[in-house]
Amino acid sequence: MNRSNVHLLDLPDEILLIILKNLNNIDVLYFLFDINNERLNILAQEYIFSNILKFVSIDNNSIIDRFCIDILPRIHHNVKCFAFDAVFMERILLAADYPNLTKLTIFHFQQEIVSNYFTNESSLRSIFQEQITNLTLINNDKNECAAKMYIEDVYVHILTFFKNLKKLSIMELSVMPCPYIPLCYPPLSLRYLPSTTFSSPILTHLYISVETLDDCFYLLDGRLRKLTALCVNVHYMDRFSEAVHNMDELLNLKCFSLKSFCLFHQYDKIVLLLRRMSNLEKLTLNISVEGRNKVIGCAFVQHDILDYMPQLRSFTFYICTYVDPIALPHKLSSEDIQLTLTNIGLQHVSSTVSYVHRSTDFVYGVRAACSIFSLPFEFDYLRDIGNNFPNIVFNYVTCLVIQDIIPFEHEFFMRIARSFPLLKHLCIRNRESQKLDSLMAFSSDNCQLHSIIEYPHLTILDIKFSHIDYVEQFLNETKTFIPYLTELEFSFIDYLEAVTKDFTREETRRNYLQYYAAVTIYDMCKALSKSIEIRNIRLVEKTGGKSSIHSK
Repeated sequence: MNRSNVHLLDLPDEILLIILKNLNNIDVLYFLFDINNERLNILAQEYIFSNILKFVSIDNNSIIDRFCIDILPRIHHNVKCFAFDAVFMERILLAADYPNLTKLTIFHFQQEIVSNYFTNESSLRSIFQEQITNLTLINNDKNECAAKMYIEDVYVHILTFFKNLKKLSIMELSVMPCPYIPLCYPPLSLRYLPSTTFSSPILTHLYISVETLDDCFYLLDGRLRKLTALCVNVHYMDRFSEAVHNMDELLNLKCFSLKSFCLFHQYDKIVLLLRRMSNLEKLTLNISVEGRNKVIGCAFVQHDILDYMPQLRSFTFYICTYVDPIALPHKLSSEDIQLTLTNIGLQHVSSTVSYVHRSTDFVYGVRAACSIFSLPFEFDYLRDIGNNFPNIVFNYVTCLVIQDIIPFEHEFFMRIARSFPLLKHLCIRNRESQKLDSLMAFSSDNCQLHSIIEYPHLTILDIKFSHIDYVEQFLNETKTFIPYLTELEFSFIDYLEAVTKDFTREETRRNYLQYYAAVTIYDMCKALSKSIEIRNIRLVEKTGGKSSIHSK
């Protein structure tokens, strides 16, 4: 057969189905349903294209119109799962009866949805109360009401109102939010509520953000007795009360995940919690511990935790210990930690050691950040790695904090670009001057001394706590190219003026104002810097491709 003469309709149905399966079901139905081709029309009505429908990132109301008027009433019996933006929820759910619908994912969820729709008077009540067993809420709430009121009106009410709910997820759009960006809505807190609050006799899976480690103990005190999977993001690990918790074994629990982005001292409390999970099959930990002056290596993890979980099949972890150098017998290296990994037989594990400045108590000035983690690295956030990080590709990391007591040279940033291909948010903590590059900084702009580093996905750059050399490193396009930078955070306008030569240096224009109205923003910066004293300044992209300067 001549390749130039092969058309889509020449392919057998089996091949066409393989092709169509790689498309969004919404696209398949919208473009092929009732098309003037009987064969494609029949294929589009296959069950696999109508059982899961995701109306996400749709800004064309005509698409919703056609589905609600023409398509959904004819495929309604196939639909098992909907995912949609909250603004489309009522219209889609009322377009037809969906006798097999059991799962909902609602994007841009806000508290108003609870008061408007999760009520006995709602036209959607029967769907929510009688059909839905699996509910995921992508929370975009900017509500500023009191935390206790939000917890009772949202979290508690949802678990009470949905009578048949077995799986509940309430999360942000990013599964692992950057710790420097707080939640816009209150996390679940049960400390001051009755023990019967937020309870269910049938809930088996819960994915949620909680305020403190205490709340993990409350969730596992028997109020959710059928729970088999619990995944929590803990916001304040060191806020632990003196309450006496139920410490019975958790024999039903098969999957547990705990992530916290704040440094804490309560490692022993976590150990007590985990030892109750003797039937656990899957464990995920992402924790950073301080105050022990003893490195938590894999030998400790084995002895403290894994020996109590004989059924464990999957262990994904990142554990970082911050230790004062005075407590170490010698300058610790990643090779020292690596010995403990091989000695206890754990495979697919790596480690790194960085020496970082203390952020609170400056008695010693410097401390070691000693990390062990499973491979492949499956978390989207990583903090406090330095010059000696391992030669690994971190395919899932989008938010990275780098810190060291020795300078980051150009070659280091080349390694960062290679090892973190999807990096979106980079935070640099380094007060040391670049030894190799500082002599050439702000001069010889036409002399290309380095290969240009490209960060194709980087949108946020935080260099507030860094030497001026790193402003030069990232704004000078002969060193670094950042095509999609939309937010730049730094401490002193003097740094920006020096690196950009009072906003006139051509080599810094493209990175600082990539795809923006460069002349207008430069003039604004100059006007602001001449008229008022600015300590912090941020460049933030606004809708419609416009930008504005925000002073702090």
